[in-house]
Amino acid sequence: MPFKAVSWSLGATIYEVNVRQYTKEGTLVSFAAHLPRLADMGVTVLWFMPITPISLKGRQGTLGSYYACSNYTAINDAFGTPQDFKSLVDAAHLLGMKVIIDWVANHTGQDHVWTISNPNFYMQDAHGNFTERNGWSDVIDLNYDNRDMRAAMIDAMRYWIDATGIDGFRCDMAHLVPLDFWVDARQVLDSIKPLFWLAECEDPRYFEAFDTTYAWAFMHASDTIDKQEPNLNPVLVQLEMYASEGPSTQKLFFTSNHDENSWNGTEYEKYGVTAKAWAVFTATWGGLPLVYSGQEIPNHKRLLFFDKDELDWSPQTKQPMLHAFYKALLSLRSQNDAVVFGQNQMLQTPYPNSIIGYIKKHQNNVVLVLLNISEHNRLAFEISHPLLSGTFEQIFSGLHFSFSGNEKFELQAGEYLVYQLIPHLD
Repeated sequence: MPFKAVSWSLGATIYEVNVRQYTKEGTLVSFAAHLPRLADMGVTVLWFMPITPISLKGRQGTLGSYYACSNYTAINDAFGTPQDFKSLVDAAHLLGMKVIIDWVANHTGQDHVWTISNPNFYMQDAHGNFTERNGWSDVIDLNYDNRDMRAAMIDAMRYWIDATGIDGFRCDMAHLVPLDFWVDARQVLDSIKPLFWLAECEDPRYFEAFDTTYAWAFMHASDTIDKQEPNLNPVLVQLEMYASEGPSTQKLFFTSNHDENSWNGTEYEKYGVTAKAWAVFTATWGGLPLVYSGQEIPNHKRLLFFDKDELDWSPQTKQPMLHAFYKALLSLRSQNDAVVFGQNQMLQTPYPNSIIGYIKKHQNNVVLVLLNISEHNRLAFEISHPLLSGTFEQIFSGLHFSFSGNEKFELQAGEYLVYQLIPHLD
């Protein structure tokens, strides 16, 4: 990988912000009230779905798709003002969080300002009509053979760095855009400020320009597991494939995001009782975990994509129900280097298709993870490992246990256990 990742990204936890659906108001100002809670929960990077205006022509639903942009250098009026976003970025920075924005470089909405000022920026048919090749009815494709368009795109990205102080980009459908464009964009923009670059793609070649790429294939393998007769092999094969991409590559793991929630179902529809166990996996296996808006409630409904459909925070008191769950999990990432830098040592149990177990070590830090990804109860087993020695804390209960190298465990359906070694103090 020719670019060096910013240091703060290595142990990051990304939180995807769906501004429209987050609050009744659906504004940046109303979302900002949640910043202290999210910082306390352990979020280190806020990823905002596109905050740019949405095209009227070809609009789907009443409000349209975030991903049908009409102006790359403006704010959606429904969300607020440019100053609102700048103030939000500043507030996040004061709380120790970074901010990245969604960048949609493959296409624009049908009435983007460039369709008038620079129609040659777009792919066109023999009759001069704008075209689109992926079956999306509300957008039109940009022409990456046009060098002026490429320069204008990089200038638009630079606008957000200069005007608001953002810390990076999540690049939508990155593989649909030529890799050499992303390399050029990063060279230019990283010279202004070292940035974090996240690609929505699985093509390992894109690590030439990006720090992190999606683990879509892992998610699809995990959410199709039969929880009565599980078969972990597709998941393990995919994890081995990721490992083969090289030690400097990094994947984004998740159980939900805006696409999954709206089109394929919530994590509870997909994973059932094992949803939280898989969330533990995404935060402890390696790479970066993603938490989508409302997963901490927990949100059990599919959010409409093109219309207003706000998250329901009303049952909560001071904190969402899963705040403590995520805080324990995400704090472990920031406080224990074994989670981020340790190698996964797989553990054998009598239930190779129901129990995922691994232990990780980095310097004096050790973490043990045990997950039951089935609907079977009372799965009892023993773990023997030389690293399983000393006093360990179970991170969700806070209880301490003295391990001596060979220990017995029993997991119920969907149960998860995470232990960290408490360093011996002389």
